[in-house]
Amino acid sequence: MRAMQNPPDLRPDLARARISETKRDGQPTIGMVSLGCPKALVDSERILTRLRAEGYGISPDYAGADAVIVNTCGFLDSAKAESLEAIGEALNENGKVIVTGCLGAEPDYITGAHPKVLAVTGPHQYEQVLDAVHGAVPPAPDPFVDLLPSSGVKLTPRHYSYLKISEGCNHACKFCIIPDMRGKLASRPHRAVMREAEKLVEAGVRELLVISQDTSAYGTDWKDRPEKAPIQSLARDLGSLGAWVRMHYVYPYPHVREMIPLMAEGGILPYLDIPFQHAHPDTLRRMARPAAAARTLDEIAAWRAVCPEIVLRSTFIVGYPGETEAEFQTLLDWMDEAQLDRVGCFQYENVAGARSNALPDHVPAEVKQERWDRFMEKAQAISEAKLAAKVGTRVEVIVDLVEDDAATCRTEADAPEIDGNLFIDEGHEALSPGDIVTVEVDEAGEYDLWGRLA
Repeated sequence: MRAMQNPPDLRPDLARARISETKRDGQPTIGMVSLGCPKALVDSERILTRLRAEGYGISPDYAGADAVIVNTCGFLDSAKAESLEAIGEALNENGKVIVTGCLGAEPDYITGAHPKVLAVTGPHQYEQVLDAVHGAVPPAPDPFVDLLPSSGVKLTPRHYSYLKISEGCNHACKFCIIPDMRGKLASRPHRAVMREAEKLVEAGVRELLVISQDTSAYGTDWKDRPEKAPIQSLARDLGSLGAWVRMHYVYPYPHVREMIPLMAEGGILPYLDIPFQHAHPDTLRRMARPAAAARTLDEIAAWRAVCPEIVLRSTFIVGYPGETEAEFQTLLDWMDEAQLDRVGCFQYENVAGARSNALPDHVPAEVKQERWDRFMEKAQAISEAKLAAKVGTRVEVIVDLVEDDAATCRTEADAPEIDGNLFIDEGHEALSPGDIVTVEVDEAGEYDLWGRLA
């Protein structure tokens, strides 16, 4: 449910990217605009890595590019509108545009709005994207000059990286069209994931953010899998590499409980990003999601009993078709009991092709807004209280950015771009991005912390 885009300084449509601008004479160059979730960002990195290996330069702005790839998001109507706007801007600024990504699954929708695009390909269709680039801008490789780092091209800062372990999803949530766009679950081989992770750590990555549509289902699509839940051995092996390992998009299957001791032992970060979406059983049934919110509370209690420092992040939808005031109040009451650490919330909106569009009793826009306000007020109060309890404690942080006035860091409880920060505004001058240091917390806000080096 999260629609987000790359940080502004990583997108050529917004600012200059942190990509090498060294260009040899005659080298063809490609620009990249990457929209959507971290999974799309990984796709963009793979495409750029392949292009760099073929001798293409990567341009951080429109003017320096011979063509531009726009990697789109098509999950929500608002994301589709943003994708069409980005395509239009790239056409105006550059003229040669190749479209890929989730919205590429609807080529007529794209060409209807922008008939001048050179090609449209669907999500993770790397070969088709490369073919389109070759047609628009023929490669001119020089094997003696074009050197590619072993870790490939990264669009995130050097010290953290997303690690995509599977494609697709086997769930059939009524509000979601991702299985239609990206297909059924297809897990990457354990060896391939580990090889990529090892190369990233060797290249200086200090934090691996494990992503997929359903991380806890990793490997369950293998016919002759060696264990019931292959995510367990993958998490254990990733935890042996010496980097922070953060688990995203984990469904609360019973076997997730077996991963918690690994967190308590320090193998992987005590952090779970779980898409609960709602708490009322009737709402969950209309969503076609598991409707055992009460058992989920028991599961959360069991996790915390094993690993008291575990941090839970989730997203929710308010105003889903048919949601009554009583159902919404159940969600607020559930939040009081669950006391989640990090929470995001979306107002329901129709998505073309989603089965939820046909449900009766859609909630008026003003009611959705009012419920969103009430939900976020409660989530904010919980966050503020939890962070206030950290004042006076010592925590480990990873440094993301060092500027003259402060260093921007994250604790183990904070994922990049979606959670809070910890700021050090004194004695930070010697720090560098990627450093992991101990900090004493001396101030807390609603979502952020401030501290000093311990």
